[in-house]
Amino acid sequence: MTSLGHTVRELRQRSFTGRHEGVAVFRDALGAPGVLFVHGAGGVGKSALLDAFAGIATEKGLEPVRVDARHLALGRGALPVPVGDVPAVLLIDTYELLEPVDDWVREQYLPSLPASCLVVMAGRRGPGPRWRADPAWRELTRVVALGNLSPEEGLAYLTAQDVAEDMHDRLLKISRGHPLTLSMMVDAVRRGAAPRTLADLPGGVGALLAQMLDEVPSTRHRTALEVCALLLVTTEDLLRSMAGDDAAELFAWLRTQAFIEESPYGLYPHDVVRDAITADLRWRDPGRYADLYRRKLAVFHAQVRATTSEREQLDLTVQTVVLNGTRSPHAALASLPPTMQVYADGLHDGDRSPIVAMTAEWQGREQAELVAYWLKRRPSAFRVFRTATGEPHGYGACLDLPEADLGVDPGADAMWEYASTYGPPRAGERVRAWRFFLDRDHGQRPSPSLTLFVAWQMLDILLIGDDTAWSFVGAFDDGELWTPSMESLDFWAADEAAYTVGGSRYPVFAHDWRRTGIAKYTDLLHAGQLGVPTRPAEQVLGEAVLSQPEFTDAVRSALRTLHTPELLRSNPLVRSRLVRQHGRAGRTPAETLRDLLDETVAALKPDLSVLIDRTFLRPTGVQERVADSLHLSFNTYRRHRDKAITQLTELLWDRETGNGPSSATTR
Repeated sequence: MTSLGHTVRELRQRSFTGRHEGVAVFRDALGAPGVLFVHGAGGVGKSALLDAFAGIATEKGLEPVRVDARHLALGRGALPVPVGDVPAVLLIDTYELLEPVDDWVREQYLPSLPASCLVVMAGRRGPGPRWRADPAWRELTRVVALGNLSPEEGLAYLTAQDVAEDMHDRLLKISRGHPLTLSMMVDAVRRGAAPRTLADLPGGVGALLAQMLDEVPSTRHRTALEVCALLLVTTEDLLRSMAGDDAAELFAWLRTQAFIEESPYGLYPHDVVRDAITADLRWRDPGRYADLYRRKLAVFHAQVRATTSEREQLDLTVQTVVLNGTRSPHAALASLPPTMQVYADGLHDGDRSPIVAMTAEWQGREQAELVAYWLKRRPSAFRVFRTATGEPHGYGACLDLPEADLGVDPGADAMWEYASTYGPPRAGERVRAWRFFLDRDHGQRPSPSLTLFVAWQMLDILLIGDDTAWSFVGAFDDGELWTPSMESLDFWAADEAAYTVGGSRYPVFAHDWRRTGIAKYTDLLHAGQLGVPTRPAEQVLGEAVLSQPEFTDAVRSALRTLHTPELLRSNPLVRSRLVRQHGRAGRTPAETLRDLLDETVAALKPDLSVLIDRTFLRPTGVQERVADSLHLSFNTYRRHRDKAITQLTELLWDRETGNGPSSATTR
C-alpha cells in the first residue's frame, strides 16, 4: 500500500525546479566521505533541496538518514551515528540551531562517523571561520550557497503549478524568485487573489517574516532591521543617525543575520527580505513608516552631498533609482535595469561621430543635426554612457538654456517659451533642459543607459542650487509611458512646450523650483510614498513668481505693514521662495518674513541698520521724530532711509534668486 508520505514526496518532487548546480555538486560528492554545506536565507528552498538529495540517494540504492535540528534536544546523543562500512548519506536540516555545539560537531561528532558517510548540513549561514581555517576540513568540505530562483527557474515553477501565463511576470517581480514567497503567491492566486505587491497580502508577509528572520531580541533590533530595509546600504554611522547611540551593537547583530549581505558601501538585506520588512512596517505602523522614510530621505541627501566624486554620487543614486524602481507602480521606473558595467563619463575626443550616428539611426537626420549643434555649443552638457572598454553605448544632455541660442532648436525654443510665459527666469537664474537621451542598441527602451540618465536627473535635483528657476525634461518620445512617472516626481506635463522634430513628437515635463523648492519637493516625494495624490499643474502655476520690481514693491509694503498682521499675511513675500526656504517649525510665513527682515537689517551698515530698525522694525514715533533722534535733517533722513531700503531689498533679492550668501553680510 502506498503511504501518505510517499504521495507527499512525489508531489514535492514534481514541484521541485532548477537548482542544477547544487544537484550536480551532490551527485559528484556521493560515494566519497566529506561534508556538503548548503546555506541560504530562510525560505530560499534548503529543505526542498535536501528532499531532492534524498531522492537521488535513494535512486542510487543508498538509505538517506534525515534529521531536522528543530526536533532535537542539544546534547551528545542528539545526532544519529550510521554504523558499518555501507556508504551512507546523512542530511541535517536547520543547522543554524546546532551552531552552539558547532565545535563539538566538527571536532568529535563528524570524525566519529564511518569514512564512507557523506554529511549534508543545511542552514542559514555557511561554515564558520574555524571550518575554513582547518586544512583537513577545507579539503573535505564543499559549499553550496543557495540564492533565489533564476527567472527561467521561476517560470518553470509557475508553469508546473498551472499558473496563468499573464500572471507570470507579476509574480516573479513580487517574489524576486524567492521560493517561499513565490509559493505563497501561487497559493494566493489559486484562492482568487491578484496581488500586485507584497503589501496586498499582509497575512502572507507576516508568515514570510516568521520564516525568513531569526528571533529579533528587542525593539531596538527591530528598529535596526527596519532602518536597514529602508536605507540603500547601512553603515554604523548611518544606523546611529537613524536608530541612536547603541548603533555599534545593533550593527554587529545585523552582520550575523543570514539575509544580510556586505558590500563596499555597507550592509544590505536580500531584496525579498527588504520588501517584506518594509511592507509589514507600512501595514503595521504607517506613522512610524512615514517618520523613518522621511529621515531616510534626509540621510540619503547627506550621503550624496558628502561625496565629492560625481561618479560615486551617481553610483549611489543609480542604486537608489533601481531599488525604488522595483517597487514603483509606474512601468517606466519599474523597468529600469541595473547598470552592470556601464558608467557615465564626460565627452571625449572621438565621441561626437558615434553619438551623431546613433541619433541619426534612431531619431533621424534632423535630430542628429541638432545634437551636432549642441555638441559644439555645449560639450559640457553631455554625459556619455560607456561600456567597460570605454566605448560610447549611449548619451544624454542637460542644457542650461541661454537666450542667445534660441531660434535653432525647436525643443529648446519650446521649453524657453513655456518658462517665459509661466514664470520668466529672473536675472542670474538658470533654466535646465534635459533635451537628449539615447542608447545605441535599445533607443529609449530599458537599458543601463536609461537607468544612468534617470539617475543623473535625480542627482541633479538633489544638488539643485537656488539659482535654478526651471527644470524641464523633454528627451523622451513616449509621453504615455513617462507621464505617470514624471507626475509622481512632481514634474507636470507642459503640453504647450511639447515639440516635434523629424516627425516625432516629444512631450515636455516641467518643475519650477521657485514655486516648489527642494524642501517642499522632498515633502511631496514623501507624501507620494504614502499615497497622497499628485498636485495638478494648475495649482502650482497659480503661485506667483515675483519679478524684481514686484519683489521691491513687496519689500516696501512689508516694511510699512510690519505691525499690521492681517495686511502682512497677504504680502506676496510670504509665498516667496525666500520665506519658504527659511521657515522654521512653529513659525507662520508672516513671522518668518519678520525674522528675515530682522536678520537682514542687522547685516546692513550700522547707521543704516539703526535707521531701519527705528523707522520700521521697532518704530519710535513718526519719521520726523526718528530723524531728530538720529540728529539728521528730514531730507537727509529720507535720503538715508531710501538708501537703506534699497540695500535691504538687494540683499533679500540676492537670497531669493540664489545669487547671494545664505546670510547677508555687508558690514
